[in-house]
Amino acid sequence: MLIGNLYVDPMLLTGILAGTSASLAVLVALWPLLAQTALDARIESVVRRRAGRRNAAAPKSASLLRADPGRFILGVVQKFNLGAQARDPVLLQTLLQAGFRGEKPAVTFVAARLLCLLAALVLIPVYLFWVLGLEYPLALKILISIVGGAMGYYLPQVYVQNRTVKRNASIRRAWPNSLDLLLICVESGMSVEAAFRKVAQEIADESRELSYEFSVLTAELSYLSDRAAAYQNLGKRIGLDSVHATVTSLVQAEHYGTPVGHALRVLSQENRDMRMAEAERRAAALPPKLTVPMIAFFLPVLFAVILTPAIIDIMELR
Repeated sequence: MLIGNLYVDPMLLTGILAGTSASLAVLVALWPLLAQTALDARIESVVRRRAGRRNAAAPKSASLLRADPGRFILGVVQKFNLGAQARDPVLLQTLLQAGFRGEKPAVTFVAARLLCLLAALVLIPVYLFWVLGLEYPLALKILISIVGGAMGYYLPQVYVQNRTVKRNASIRRAWPNSLDLLLICVESGMSVEAAFRKVAQEIADESRELSYEFSVLTAELSYLSDRAAAYQNLGKRIGLDSVHATVTSLVQAEHYGTPVGHALRVLSQENRDMRMAEAERRAAALPPKLTVPMIAFFLPVLFAVILTPAIIDIMELR
């Protein structure tokens, strides 16, 4: 029998053990090629997640910016002759700095401003006269309706300004790091277009807005005949002094042929110094801001904790 032969014949047992050892050795050698390790799976998961974030950064904004305003909005603009307002350069520049490109967002903005005004002038009087039924003078109700209509008219403008502030804050926070990455890419031998493309990919996790602007800049550098115009367009889309300084340096480097790396190094150090100065300014302004809350909330509690035992002792002695 086979089991009896295993114990009786040492040569057969040695051959089986040798074959098993050789098979295990081959399996161990080929294991990295046959199966992924946990680290490889984790790295692949991280890369896939980052790629998804980068892809979701620009297309979402691009689809929003290129969306058609709709027949109703176009009908409102045409009926009330608001086309000239939609083509106002100041309005287009304001919307551009808020992240809306082209005339379609301008058409939507103008129509939304008019519709909010009409809605406020209709709904507020209905709410005051019929729903609440307040016994206020008629002039006061009319004044409240007019003020509400004015607030409805400026509501889209408030939304655009709020979006601009958030967008500039995101870009301002990520701008020094983007300059450092751009400097590293340029000094490693990459072209300016490839450097901006790489920075747009790497900075997407920190600021989607800045990643989108760098992607647009890369596209403009590729098809515009004047590279300085592409840099100037970046400064127009982002209303920050640090961005304008960088654009000016890049335009001068492009015009005079000076090294871009040296200008980026100086600008990167200046932006980091400015961010440190801003942090120090906010830290210095913190104690005066804490004075009123401490007087209003901390001192009464402190006095109560200190004086209550003494008051209790005095009352017991009496």
